[in-house]
Amino acid sequence: MIPLFTIGFLEINWLDIADILLVTVLLYQLYKVLTGSVALKIFVGLLSVYLLYLVVKAAGMELLTIILGQFMGVGVLAMIILFQQEIRRFLMMIGKSSPLNKDNFFLGFPWRKTESENRINLTPFIEAAKSLAGKNTGALIVFARSSELKFYADSGDLIDAVVSKRLILSIFNKTSPLHDGAVIIANNRIKAARCILPVTENNDVPASMGLRHRAAIGLSEVTDSVVLVVSEETGQISLVRNGEVYRNLAAADLRSKLNHFLFDIEPKSTAAPAGEKSVPVA
Repeated sequence: MIPLFTIGFLEINWLDIADILLVTVLLYQLYKVLTGSVALKIFVGLLSVYLLYLVVKAAGMELLTIILGQFMGVGVLAMIILFQQEIRRFLMMIGKSSPLNKDNFFLGFPWRKTESENRINLTPFIEAAKSLAGKNTGALIVFARSSELKFYADSGDLIDAVVSKRLILSIFNKTSPLHDGAVIIANNRIKAARCILPVTENNDVPASMGLRHRAAIGLSEVTDSVVLVVSEETGQISLVRNGEVYRNLAAADLRSKLNHFLFDIEPKSTAAPAGEKSVPVA
C-alpha cells in the first residue's frame, strides 16, 4: 500500500489511520463503561503493572521480568474474572447500538406488522402514576421492548394479568406483599411483580435519587427497556431510558414521553416541557 506520509522511519497509510481511529473509539467506549466505578481504578492498576513489566524487561532486570511475566501470563484471565460485569455492560452497549437491534429494522417483515396495530394502552399507567404520586406511594414499572426480560421476571412473582389501573394500585399498595420491587409489562400484559432489578454502579447518580431510581437506571443501562418511577419521598414521576432520567413529569409530559420512547411517536412540540429535567448518568 502506498504510504500517505512518513514520520522518521514510520510510513503512515490509510489503513494505519483507520486502525488508530478504531482503537480510539474502542478506548473511549471502555472509558465510558468503566468511569464512575471502582473497576476504573483496577484497570489503571493493571495497566501500571504492565508498563512496569515493559520497563524492567527493557532494562534487563531478569528476576523482576520473570515475576511480572508470570503475573501478566494470567492477566487476561484475571481481567475476565475481575471485569465480568463491565464486559457484560460493554457487550450490551454494543448490542443496543447495533442496527440489527433497532425496532424499525424488522418492521418491513410480515410478522412485525401487527405489532404497531396492537399498542399498549397507556392510560391505566398514567392514571395509576398520578394516583400513586398524589399519595406519595412509590412505584417501579418496567416497559419491556425487544426483550421480555424473563430473567428479571423470574426473580419476582409471575402474574400474567390484563393491565388495569386498579390492579396497578393494588400491587403498589403499601400493605400489599407485591409492592416491594418492580412490575414488568410485556406483550401488553402485567407479566410479573416484586421483581429485582440490577442497581447501577455509576457514582454520578445524584444523592437525591433513591434505590428505585438507581434500579431503574441500572436496568436501562443493560437493556432497552423504559422504566416509570414514582418517588415515595417527593411524589415526583420520572421516566428512565438509556441511563437518562427525565424527572418531575406532568401527566401530559408522561404520555408524550412514553409515546416517543415506546412507539417512536414524536412529541407535537419540540420544546422541553416545563418542569422536566434530564439527568444523564450513563
